[in-house]
Amino acid sequence: MSNPASPELAFTTLKPSPRMPVLFMGHGSPMNAIEDNAYHRSWQALGAEFGHKWPKPQLIVCVSAHWLTDGWHLTAMAKPKTIHDFGGFPKALFDQQYPAPGAPAAAREISQWIRQPNTGEPLGLDLDNWGLDHGAWSVLKPMFPRADIPVIQLSMDYSRPASEHLAVGQQLKALRHWGVLIVCSGNVVHNLRSLQPDAAPHQAFEWALAFDQAITRQLESGQPQEVQNFKNLGEVAQQSHPSVEHFLPMLYAAGAVDADEKPVFFNTDYAMASIAMRSVVWG
Repeated sequence: MSNPASPELAFTTLKPSPRMPVLFMGHGSPMNAIEDNAYHRSWQALGAEFGHKWPKPQLIVCVSAHWLTDGWHLTAMAKPKTIHDFGGFPKALFDQQYPAPGAPAAAREISQWIRQPNTGEPLGLDLDNWGLDHGAWSVLKPMFPRADIPVIQLSMDYSRPASEHLAVGQQLKALRHWGVLIVCSGNVVHNLRSLQPDAAPHQAFEWALAFDQAITRQLESGQPQEVQNFKNLGEVAQQSHPSVEHFLPMLYAAGAVDADEKPVFFNTDYAMASIAMRSVVWG
């Protein structure tokens, strides 16, 4: 059910809008940004729905697995740089640029609205350090190739518990009524130590299948916030995420959706047996 823009919000940079969707994008290899494969084509098709099924976003707020900080921060520069935070890939990938504008005024307003759950302080503002890392631009460039929608990236405080990441996501929910598209980019399963390069897309380790299916059931249950308890899945959670930065963006997405919103899944296969590409749209 779509609600009007929250009356306590008073943005000067954004206008009230119909409720925007929330996306969780399994981004996988950076090469998906330039290869003509099923993942790239699905991102193109999803982007084409904006302006038809959904309004064109006024602003994109992206949470990526690849920006970990002390405290939470928003990019607040006018021209965020394209960050090539990877190695060992072809020059064509390093040549990629995504010159979407930033939104400094909107970042300042949003920073005052969203509070850090551990301190109650406003979000920090990053004026010149970060930009758009590959977790952001690798999915946004196929979706919105004109790069004409302003993008703000939100960092994650890796030292904080899952409940606090979910709490930040719950604060993001109100932005959906102000033309803001929330894009959370990670992977439901991400274990680079166990890659099997010759595995078919339908093949995965038993622990990867078990974790992916457990998270899917939680998202389908009408209580998406339960994904904050992912470590309770024990050994399959540890094997699926030797480090948890690729799962944390899911907590922001789960926090930003309402219980009545049904998840729509796509890219439900696996890359090299130990990366789940499952992606989700709510709204």
